[in-house]
Amino acid sequence: MRNRILALAALCVAIGSPVAAQAQSEVTVGRAPVVVDGGPTIAVEQRPAFRDYVVEQRVPAFSVPDRVVVGGTLPDAGITYYDVPQRFGATTYRYTVVNGETVLVEPRSRRVVEVID
Repeated sequence: MRNRILALAALCVAIGSPVAAQAQSEVTVGRAPVVVDGGPTIAVEQRPAFRDYVVEQRVPAFSVPDRVVVGGTLPDAGITYYDVPQRFGATTYRYTVVNGETVLVEPRSRRVVEVID
C-alpha cells in the first residue's frame, strides 16, 4: 500500500512539473511588455523612441502570407534582421519590419517575441 502511494505521488509530481515550467514565461499581446523565456525586451517608455529609430533607419518592410503573432516563426529566407541599438536596452533579440509591423525576433529560431505597436 505504501509503495502505491509513493508511486502515485511521484506520478503527480512528474505530471505537474511541465505545467509549473510553463508558468515561468509570460506572453501578453497588446501594449503590455512581452517576455518570452525571460529575455529582456524594449521597455514600454522607450518604445516610441524605438519606433522613431526604425522609421529613421528606413528599414525595408517584408511581407509574409501569415499573420505576425507573438510565438510565431518567420521564414528562414527572404527577411533581414537588424541589431537593436544598446540605448534601447541590452537585448539579445533583433528587429525587422514584417507586414507593416516592427517585431522583435529571437535570431536563432526566428521566433517573434514581441510586436511593437
